[in-house]
Amino acid sequence: MTDQSVSTEVTRGEDVRTAAVSTEVAIIGAGPTGLFQVFELGLLGIKAHIIDSLRQPGGQCTELYPDKPIYDIPALPVCGAQELVDRLLQQIKPFGAEFHLGEEVLELKRRDDGRFHLRTSGGTIFDAGAVVIAAGVGSFQPRRLALEGADQFEGSQIHYRVKSAADFHNRKLVIFGGGDSALDWTLDLAPKASSIALVHRRAEFRGAPASSARVHQLAAEGKLRFIEGLAQSLHSEAGALKGVRVKAAGGDLQLLDAEHLLVFFGLAPKLGPIGEWGLELDKRTIRVDTEKFQTNIAGVFAIGDINSYPGKKKLILSGFHEATLAAFAIQHHLYPAKKQFLQYTTTSPVMQKRLGVVAA
Repeated sequence: MTDQSVSTEVTRGEDVRTAAVSTEVAIIGAGPTGLFQVFELGLLGIKAHIIDSLRQPGGQCTELYPDKPIYDIPALPVCGAQELVDRLLQQIKPFGAEFHLGEEVLELKRRDDGRFHLRTSGGTIFDAGAVVIAAGVGSFQPRRLALEGADQFEGSQIHYRVKSAADFHNRKLVIFGGGDSALDWTLDLAPKASSIALVHRRAEFRGAPASSARVHQLAAEGKLRFIEGLAQSLHSEAGALKGVRVKAAGGDLQLLDAEHLLVFFGLAPKLGPIGEWGLELDKRTIRVDTEKFQTNIAGVFAIGDINSYPGKKKLILSGFHEATLAAFAIQHHLYPAKKQFLQYTTTSPVMQKRLGVVAA
């Protein structure tokens, strides 16, 4: 059962009493790093609530590329992005973390007693002993196709993420972009689509060199069409998208048949309210130390892509490491008098009990 305290807010001259959710730790962000933070805290016997503006856990993995294969997770030679999220959710089940999805944290304030007040867009109030910011690139929206009439086809024939690759099998596809997502989906769907064209404003791609080379190879073999150019207008008939006009680098206008457009222009990341919380920032990231992954505010930690420190590598693996060290620092912050021991899940009866692998 969740502990609750009562806070009083004044709205339009009236006293409004709001039940505040009391928790040891509030985690902002339910991507892979935020989920793994629940696990590391749980091993130490610390409970957490996790908050995310998206309506499902998983962050970018779920929102943008659920079927994308990941090859650098230890002991898993290959793992789909959504599969990784599902595995993490299964792993943290013993710790009973409570999720608050579809809510953006608007306000974070340190109270005089050292605890933290958080308020979300859904009106939920939190009273937390410590806060972990695992917000990835912050609040984000995909950069949209800026063509007249595009909005009426978004979600039906114009897509900024792939929920199910099977939806695009045996379809006429045009993919826009030159980064990893555009290249990965071009390579994945090229043998499955009835036709596929990749459009990018330059001949050079931003994605991985191996993927770039493979795309150019398939284009040379006639297995996909690559056009260096820019989208100019949509072609539709009777309310259905039929194609897209592209202005090629040489200046000629080409009409590409398409049942679906996949647009991967990247994300428009914004720190949003995070930028107003008094944290020390480095552009759109939060500065942390590398011992505790604590910010300039004692009791507030930042892990994953949202943080910045010398030698930072934006990898899921790095985020897992950061969550591990942050968990011990959080334990010390919450319970400074408690002596810390490094225990191993293979031999610690306490940890095994918390994991539910031995009888209580």
